[in-house]
Amino acid sequence: MNHLKIRSQFKYVQHKIEAIDKESFRYNYNVIEGDALMNTLEKISYETKFVAGSDGGSICKSSSKYHAIGDIEIKEEDIKVGKEKALGLFKAVEGYLLANPDAYN
Repeated sequence: MNHLKIRSQFKYVQHKIEAIDKESFRYNYNVIEGDALMNTLEKISYETKFVAGSDGGSICKSSSKYHAIGDIEIKEEDIKVGKEKALGLFKAVEGYLLANPDAYN
């Protein structure tokens, strides 16, 4: 069996699944605990949806919402860095699944 290994600077992150809608290919979850929240965020909410692409493939649409603790200001640069890391993870998973189609059947 093939395994995907992904390294992270974070030691621990806890996710909470909020919704899975198989009919609309939508998945909502929150990061609710862990060092990724850096003691400045209550949580990070993610919504991911897959839609049909014009070439017969799929397009992944993802949005995130950062919930700061109190009146802490979140810098746009920090959000950009986080999004780039998330895209890197997505690309790693996509590459693995494309190379190992039996891994998800």
